[in-house]
Amino acid sequence: MRFNVKIIQLLLASIGVFLILITYFFVPEKFGLNIKEQKQIVEKNKDTIIIDNKEANLFDNVEYKGVYNINNFFTVRSKKAYILKEKPDEVYMTDMLVILNLNNGKVVNINSDNGIYNKKNYNCYFENNVKATDGETVILSDNLDLLSDEDYASVYNNVILTSSRGSLSADKVNYDFENEVYKISMYNENLIKVKVTE
Repeated sequence: MRFNVKIIQLLLASIGVFLILITYFFVPEKFGLNIKEQKQIVEKNKDTIIIDNKEANLFDNVEYKGVYNINNFFTVRSKKAYILKEKPDEVYMTDMLVILNLNNGKVVNINSDNGIYNKKNYNCYFENNVKATDGETVILSDNLDLLSDEDYASVYNNVILTSSRGSLSADKVNYDFENEVYKISMYNENLIKVKVTE
């Protein structure tokens, strides 16, 4: 009798496993929708996605206002952005653009492929194909940090600065947009390449 009970238990467990496999793999495949696709569709409808196992909200055409160096106002825009639910103050952006209005009347445009804007402290971090220009000076780099409490932008990694006074390439440049003053540095002992024209 004990032998029959074990056979029945084994048979019921096998049927349970079989039903689970059919429910999660066979039925969705038969109807052309697997479990991953179903989850992505639900998330897309909610404008919520999972990035690196973290939940995030998606946004299109975002715009924020901020302050740089106490009294210079700027607007930051992005075509697409997301905010991780665990970091609600940081906005991760693609096609990031900042329009910085300086007290002396100059307007500086800074754009990059990607970036992060912090809504709480107004700091902006630009990455990939960074371009900053005020119409006279053009700065190209891989990264640019515009910190709201600093009077300069920290531009680094493959920096090329071109102006009417000349051009330079360096690893890092701290550039004051308002006063057009910059501090140049290299990560190693290489010479800084500067071409000055008068």
